[in-house]
Amino acid sequence: MILKFTLMLACAIGAVAACAKSPETAATAMGNTAGANLPDAAATAPLRLAGSTDFPGYTGDFDHFAIDTRDNKVFVAGEEFHEVEVLDRTTGKLLKRIPGYGAPHSLLYMPEANEMLVIDGEKPSTVLDADTLKVKRTYPLPAGADSAGYDSSTKHLWVVTGGKDVPQKDSNLIEIDPATGKTIKSVHFDADHVEALAIEQNGPNIYINVTDKNYLAVIDKASGKVVKQWHIKEAEQNAPIAYDEASNRLFVITRKPGKTLVLNSESGATIAEFTAPARVDQVVWDGANRRAYVAGGEGYTSVIEQDGPDTYREAAQIKTLPGAKTAIVDAANNRLWVAASPGDSKAMGKVLWFDIAPR
Repeated sequence: MILKFTLMLACAIGAVAACAKSPETAATAMGNTAGANLPDAAATAPLRLAGSTDFPGYTGDFDHFAIDTRDNKVFVAGEEFHEVEVLDRTTGKLLKRIPGYGAPHSLLYMPEANEMLVIDGEKPSTVLDADTLKVKRTYPLPAGADSAGYDSSTKHLWVVTGGKDVPQKDSNLIEIDPATGKTIKSVHFDADHVEALAIEQNGPNIYINVTDKNYLAVIDKASGKVVKQWHIKEAEQNAPIAYDEASNRLFVITRKPGKTLVLNSESGATIAEFTAPARVDQVVWDGANRRAYVAGGEGYTSVIEQDGPDTYREAAQIKTLPGAKTAIVDAANNRLWVAASPGDSKAMGKVLWFDIAPR
């Protein structure tokens, strides 16, 4: 039965190639189902299923990930189940489920203090000891605190607040000291849906999707002023974003219809365009392998490969699960983690992990 179940899982959430042959090995351990080796036909796939972890009783959506590099843990925000999940970074074993949150959205690992910040849209945000998982302190952020981006040049965090989920007719992007929650500056938007952002680590700009107004705003970090607005012409509801700073390229995902747009971050010009899966909640850039992973709730991850700053192609559509729409690249381990949300269904909540094939 164990072998049969593992084969079924590999066929359901393996790479895009069909499971036409029996895998060479299969194993289950510690409550985690390890992904079987893929058949020869999928040997060149950019992602290969390595395993999954179940979350019994979980309902609603997961949100974003963070990786604790010191204690070898993976954290994922259980947004609609009001808890934070903690997994072993090597085995995928579920280590702890931490309840009591309002709406945990974004996570930030702070290595100097070995702390994990949990941005909560409904309750005060918590700072955890990443080793013991105990709460060290809390601080309040404005209602609706959600998407966030870290600026390593200042060691500050930028957080989207307000918006329609509060509900509030406008939104703000605030710059905070992540250790204390102290606000440094605030950028106002006359918009009730401002979503994901990308931050230059070696430059002056922040790029943020103003979703309900259908434009991408460019913000000067020093002044906190919007310096450019680029209308997204190809589709509506621009939301997730990732950034390849080395090539000055942005990956912007739209939802109506689903598209992946590659933009020049200096001019806003569209370089390439691809069909994206439905219900994407995150796109992540893998600089080492020059790939963008577009995680969609439709049940697959689109892999866009860069052959040059102006040359892109969709290398694969990797099957995942319905609701698998947030992800993180663990570059040190060459692994992609994907959270599969059960949403309103009765499906099992899962976290999947894939081995990344180097280019």
